[in-house]
Amino acid sequence: MPKRRQRSLFGEILDWMLVPLLLVWPLSIGITYLVAQAIATRPFDQGLERRIAVLAELAQRSPGTALPLLGQARTDALTGEDTVLMQLRAPSGQVLGGDPALPLPPDAASPWSDGLHLRDAMVGGKKLRIAWRWVPIGVQAGTGQAAQPTAPPRGPMPPHALRSVHAADGKQPALLLVQVAEGLASRTALARNIVRGVILPQFVIVPISILLVWFGLGQGIVPLNELQARIRRRRPDDLSPIDQREAPEEIAPLVDSINGLLGRLEQSIHTQKRFIADAAHQLKTPLAGLRMQAEFAARQTDTHELRASLRQIGLSVVRTTRLVNQLLSLARAENQGVASQGASTTLDLRTPVRDAVQELAPMALDKGLDLEFEAPPGPLWVRGHALLLHELTKNLLDNAIAYTPPGGSVAVRLQDDPTNWQSTLSVEDTGVGIAPSERELVFRPFYRVLGTGHDGSGLGLSIVQEIARQHGATVELADNPACSASNTPGLVVRIHLAEAEPPR
Repeated sequence: MPKRRQRSLFGEILDWMLVPLLLVWPLSIGITYLVAQAIATRPFDQGLERRIAVLAELAQRSPGTALPLLGQARTDALTGEDTVLMQLRAPSGQVLGGDPALPLPPDAASPWSDGLHLRDAMVGGKKLRIAWRWVPIGVQAGTGQAAQPTAPPRGPMPPHALRSVHAADGKQPALLLVQVAEGLASRTALARNIVRGVILPQFVIVPISILLVWFGLGQGIVPLNELQARIRRRRPDDLSPIDQREAPEEIAPLVDSINGLLGRLEQSIHTQKRFIADAAHQLKTPLAGLRMQAEFAARQTDTHELRASLRQIGLSVVRTTRLVNQLLSLARAENQGVASQGASTTLDLRTPVRDAVQELAPMALDKGLDLEFEAPPGPLWVRGHALLLHELTKNLLDNAIAYTPPGGSVAVRLQDDPTNWQSTLSVEDTGVGIAPSERELVFRPFYRVLGTGHDGSGLGLSIVQEIARQHGATVELADNPACSASNTPGLVVRIHLAEAEPPR
């Protein structure tokens, strides 16, 4: 399987910054060209408007004076590169003067269109910009009646022919179509010069911008490099939190997550060290006792004495095995967090509790105890770890059996409290109980209540409290109200767990 290439944060940020820039650059060139064309077109259109205004004014005042200007059909434009064409037409379409190649406007059939108009047209294979307007001329003197245009002869009309283009009905004056056309070469050249003046500097600015982005991005990730160097300089046993003030604001959540990981790692290492120290301390005495008992049994010659020594060795092995199992249970409970290990599931609390009761029932019967198990008929849904809840119930039940004298009773009850959304696990016994002054102390590892007549390790309730803490549960100790004797007040241990939604 090919090795996956490591991602580069510097490269990705640089790509996201430069790729859009390089994509927008051609778009900006196109927009600049369109804007340059619009800018270049405006002054030339204004020039056309001035020309047609002069020609229209001459034709309106005295059409005969406009014809000599039309004799110069081709004149140089203001730039000296484009050709200017002029034309006068009657409403019927007859060319009165100028270049006959200029076509009629699209609305020539309605020659009453007022104002100046502009259009583009192909003339002789060349694209021209044409300005045109209709100009009223000639009114009969003394009558106030407008001249009525008549059909002019074909071909350009001489000056005296214009006198016959008059109206006689008094409704509308005679109209002339005035057109002035100009080539687009100068406009295109000006637009190109504008684009060139804008684009050419960009060929210098864009590479410089890329270099500045590269340099700025490199300077921007310097704090990351410094943070990395500080972490590398740390000692292997330094698990103190990283100062977030030394990191950029954008990676503060990452630093906070690393600090959380360091905290959990420190807690795990502390738990392991404590487990090793506790195991070494607690196992030293029973193992030394086993060694002495084995040496004593090896020196025995009497069969009865030898059997007694072997029975004592067996009991010591049982106590040592129980101690080791409890140490391992405490270590597993401390290191296997419900949330951190992802083992939290929705389960029926009756199942792990019933399994623990069935597992320890023979021990209670061998001691002559009455063992009772009470649970509601419906499921008690909680969120947790089945193995740890089973271990919790075993430790509670083991303590109850151990500290209850023969003939007593032990009861395990499960109750549902819908008002508080809780499920309660209760373990009740008729044993020696725990004095109120010591109920906070018994949760410490290896703490044992004196005068109970039972040789234990003091780890049972520590395991119970650790498992309850991981499940968000509370532990409550109280006297058993069913006991009346002063020397055996009994004990009730209640575990309150939050209910969960039933699984789908």
